[in-house]
Amino acid sequence: MQDPYLQLATLLLPKGLLDFFELKQVLQRESGLEIHLEEKNFVPHEYQDQKLESKGLLPAVSIQDFPIRGQKVALCIRRRRWTVLSTGEIVTRDWDLVHKGARMTTEFGLFLKGIFG
Repeated sequence: MQDPYLQLATLLLPKGLLDFFELKQVLQRESGLEIHLEEKNFVPHEYQDQKLESKGLLPAVSIQDFPIRGQKVALCIRRRRWTVLSTGEIVTRDWDLVHKGARMTTEFGLFLKGIFG
């Protein structure tokens, strides 16, 4: 059985978000809720055949989401970056490729694409 808190978060957050991001913290501020998420350390599909090393997270991006119980909601998302060991190139996940896959809805893929380009 799934953790009830995780199940509730899955229902409240954009569909597919928790497939790629881990819920780190929820803060209630005067301005509303802040939901902090970090990208999971899964190697991007297009680099699966290469050796990558995680190089931490990019600064958080705050995105307004639908209100919950009359409170404004900000998703504070931190994306991961990796170094390709053979070339030294720094890479991030390509959200165009992700939303074409089966693990995420097109709507959510376009949502992320609009945010991260």
